Amino acid sequence: MINTNIRHIVLCLLMLVPCVLEAQTDRDFIRQGNKAYRLKNFPQAEVQYRKALSKNNGNPQALYNLGCALMMQNKASEAVKFYQKASEVETNKLRKAKIYHNIGIICQSGKMYGDAIKAYSESLRNNPHDNETRYNLALCKKLQKNGKNNKQQQQQNDKNKENGKDKQQQQKDKPDKEKANPKQQQQQPQMSKDNAEQLLNAAMQQEQQTQQRLNRQQQQQQSRSLEKNW
Repeated sequence: MINTNIRHIVLCLLMLVPCVLEAQTDRDFIRQGNKAYRLKNFPQAEVQYRKALSKNNGNPQALYNLGCALMMQNKASEAVKFYQKASEVETNKLRKAKIYHNIGIICQSGKMYGDAIKAYSESLRNNPHDNETRYNLALCKKLQKNGKNNKQQQQQNDKNKENGKDKQQQQKDKPDKEKANPKQQQQQPQMSKDNAEQLLNAAMQQEQQTQQRLNRQQQQQQSRSLEKNW
């Protein structure tokens, strides 16, 4: 008789368990998620925050906390998605500033400086006194500028390199073009053997005449010298 009563009590308790779970609210799941998050059990925290959203998909705290849990697990793109949802329903400016600050952190880590600048700027609009966000904004602007300068320099280097290749190719192609056009080579004036001999004979004759003229001048100078010595 006693055993029968105990079995009935156990069955009743088991039947009550689903009712207890059903009675949990989104805030209950958020508290459980926060506890797991503080213990750095981020996967368990993610589970609890998702349960909270299943109860209330517009809860900004659950959306933001889920983004943080995903961020700590290096699920950056999914974290941004929930941060953006949280920013759409959050009305508190300070909490909204934190949402955009975290979006900026993710974009900055991915070297998406343009998106990071937008997120940090939006964060400062909601909380102008956040010096850390202001510093990150200035840093991203500098990194974006340096990136553009480096890109322009690389493009110029590539252009110069390409121009150098073109010039080298032109130098290589030039002899080929000359070989491919034998008519042009045939049109160049060439000296025949007879012309060469005529020029050589003329040069020799001119040299003989010059030598004879020098001999006559030398003889005249010698005769004048003898006359003078007398």
